[in-house]
Amino acid sequence: MSLDWYLVVSAMIFCIGAAGVITRRNPLVVLLCLELMLNAGNLALITFSRMWGNGDGQVFAIIVMVVAACEVTVGLGVIVAMYRRRLAIDVDDLRELHG
Repeated sequence: MSLDWYLVVSAMIFCIGAAGVITRRNPLVVLLCLELMLNAGNLALITFSRMWGNGDGQVFAIIVMVVAACEVTVGLGVIVAMYRRRLAIDVDDLRELHG
């Protein structure tokens, strides 16, 4: 299988994730779509790493996975806290968090 196909799949996954972030209102679904976008970036990084025979892309992919895990931890904590306080779980209603 050509490496170009991996880039095509990565672009498709990224577009699906971006569409989900733009159109969905549930913060949990938005978080999942962000994870899709990060995984698409990881797939592209590993593809470029393999294309050029360099391991730097794999290291960056691992760093992105760590950042994504931290992001999910904080995001799920915020969502669980919102459920416990019985706040409205809608992205449009969360504009007060902007500061």
